[in-house]
Amino acid sequence: MKIVSGRHTVTLPEGTAAGEALSALGLLRPDTLAAMFGGLSVDLAAPLEGGGEIAPITLRDEEGRRIYERSLRFVALLALRRRMPGQRVRIEHSVHGGVLIRLPGREVEQADLDGLGEEMRRITAARLPFTQEIWDRERAIAYFAADGQEDKAALLRTRPYDWFRVYRCGEMAEYFYGVMAPDTGSVPVFGLAKAEGDGFALLLPSEADPARAETYLSRPKHMAVFAQSGRWCGILGVTNVADLTALQRGGGLREFIRVNEVLHDLAMGEIAERIVAEDRRVVLVAGPSSSGKTTFAGRMAVQLRVKGRRAWRLSLDDYYLDRDAIPREPDGTLDLEHLRTLDLERFQADVNRLLRGEEVEIPRFSFVTGRREKQGQPLRLGEGEILIVEGIHALNPALSASIPQEAIHRIFVSALTCLNLDDHNRIRTTDVRLLRRIVRDNRFRGTSPEETLAMWPSVRQGEEKWIFPFQEQADSVFNTALHYELPVLGHFARGLLRAVPPEAEGYLASRRLMKLLHYLQDIDERILDEIPPLSLLREFIGGCTIDEV
Repeated sequence: MKIVSGRHTVTLPEGTAAGEALSALGLLRPDTLAAMFGGLSVDLAAPLEGGGEIAPITLRDEEGRRIYERSLRFVALLALRRRMPGQRVRIEHSVHGGVLIRLPGREVEQADLDGLGEEMRRITAARLPFTQEIWDRERAIAYFAADGQEDKAALLRTRPYDWFRVYRCGEMAEYFYGVMAPDTGSVPVFGLAKAEGDGFALLLPSEADPARAETYLSRPKHMAVFAQSGRWCGILGVTNVADLTALQRGGGLREFIRVNEVLHDLAMGEIAERIVAEDRRVVLVAGPSSSGKTTFAGRMAVQLRVKGRRAWRLSLDDYYLDRDAIPREPDGTLDLEHLRTLDLERFQADVNRLLRGEEVEIPRFSFVTGRREKQGQPLRLGEGEILIVEGIHALNPALSASIPQEAIHRIFVSALTCLNLDDHNRIRTTDVRLLRRIVRDNRFRGTSPEETLAMWPSVRQGEEKWIFPFQEQADSVFNTALHYELPVLGHFARGLLRAVPPEAEGYLASRRLMKLLHYLQDIDERILDEIPPLSLLREFIGGCTIDEV
């Protein structure tokens, strides 16, 4: 078979391991974690068949960071098994630089982390191999049930395949839904830090300096909204995908949707009450892509009306400068997510005039022409009326620098997923947002899944630069995730993802999302009738009436 990398080709026997193929091409380095072959990631021991393009995966790649995290989680679980036999471990959401781990029923002390770190260093120094084994369904379910991981056993019972790729390391076997590094010595850099509540952060290597671990950055508001969502999980009785599947099969999905939506209403109402109590006149709403900013802004206007205050909505998109007026990057490209794409001077002047009770002509930007339209929309704020502004830069201090700060209430919204596959395997918030965007872009913007997947890395880079650094400056944080949304998104996304060809730039991401959806039961389409027209999910699947009159 012919294995290709760029202009170089080698002919190797069928079944040659991926690591050997990389070595033959001179591409195998000490920091190589896996290989990209046929559009998918494979571990270095995987036998190659049929030939094709190959490339090394390292920590510099997004897939490499996922593999590093997955392998490091295995090391942490093995160390916890040795230090705290029988202790339940739950790996939850992202924190700055890593992932949160909780030990239910146990308050984590610094001595625990010191001992855990010592054991993890022993394990990485031993360079124990991660060995892949093929297990049939019965063996996998029996092993994890006997090991006390009934959550994983319950999930595997619903997987539509009869075999599983399980990795073994030392005295432990695990199923991590993805490729692993060659051995424990491949993940020597990590950190452990006490986090808010009863958890701790498992920290990955710094992107700026991979030789050291990231520093844990406390984000109490971010953590508080996750804690709130955790309480919602308790109310709903669903923490893992197997719980959700059991609820669906038992006919409880309609009530589940109703309770989800009421919890959203209550949380929005609390924010609205605070805005009114503090007499804020300007509400700034920011969040990453596909977080539901637009629908949230509309629903917040409704909530404020319930509190006796009328609100008007304004999108920062209408303050875009004409495309030919935007400074270009050194390479000649336009960074359309840069703060300088907005007419900050006019925005601040307009808001200040509105606060003084003056009439303002709000500009209207045409994405078709890339220019501001000649005629805008007149707006005047009446006595006590509120302006809601939504856009990715809404929390950036430069946006509101000349606006009276005592008039502003800042809200950060994002889909912060708290549902896990099982205790040891989280569902990434970014993957859920990507599913939302694939469905919405295809249904309402005529964008193919391949186009959305290709754009996603640059979207994520913009979020890390322009949105997330300001999230803790919010006065309120709202979680737009709905515990029932994954089966609904899967219903619309499966066919789209299956159609992504292997040569597409986003093929690996499409397969990863498909793998996630394999564990979710499809919905009866009649269940869509239960989703309210003002639900945040309607922004992505259709049927939202927030702007209809």
